[in-house]
Order: sequence, then C-alpha cells, then structure tokens
Amino acid sequence: MEVTGKIKKIDETKTYGASGFRKREMVVTTNEQYPQMLMIEFVQDKCDLLNSYQVGQDVKISINLRGREWINPQGEAVYFNSIQGWRIEAAAAEGAGAPATPPVDTFEKTADVSDSEPDDLPF
Repeated sequence: MEVTGKIKKIDETKTYGASGFRKREMVVTTNEQYPQMLMIEFVQDKCDLLNSYQVGQDVKISINLRGREWINPQGEAVYFNSIQGWRIEAAAAEGAGAPATPPVDTFEKTADVSDSEPDDLPF
C-alpha cells in the first residue's frame, strides 16, 4: 500500500531494550478532501531512510499495516494497529511528466470549414 502527503513531523530515532530495537516515527498529512494526519513508523535499518527528508516535503511512502493482540491483566484481549513504512520517496509534482501545452497564439489558424463537407469519420 502507499500513502502520499506532506510531512508534518519527523521524530528522532529511539532505541529500546537490550537488543537495541530502533524506531523512528513521522506524521504525514494526506492530500484528500478530508486530510488525515497519519503516524507512520520506520523500524531498524529503515529509520535511516528519513534522514534526507524534511518537514513540509511532499512524499510517497510504501507501507504495511501491522496488527497485534495483547492480553491485559484482566485476561481480556486488546488489539493494536500500526502503519509501518518501508520505502519513502519524494512525490512527483502535479503534472510532471506531461508535455506542456504551447500558448494558443502559436497554433496555425485554419481556413473556414463548411458543414457541406462530407463527414468521413467511421464513428
């Protein structure tokens, strides 16, 4: 899955436990009618992917949805979801790659067209 939007926040990398588990979180505001602020986490070696990005930049992030179950002290199951990023790239500008339309005054003018000419289009 992919998420596109503007970077709102990038946290520093945090290390947890004796094994040195690393996690870095960021918030992206989506580009849609009702923008959403999504917290996306990058773990282990993927934390370093965020080093070359900054707040305000438009990005496209490849993500995986993760879910897990935890049994609380009362014996009840509690469920948690997270969005985990594994690739990030700068988003292409709107209209990028499409050829630019030349100004109207550069088009060649045509002679008057008569309705009496036959229509040879097949549709």
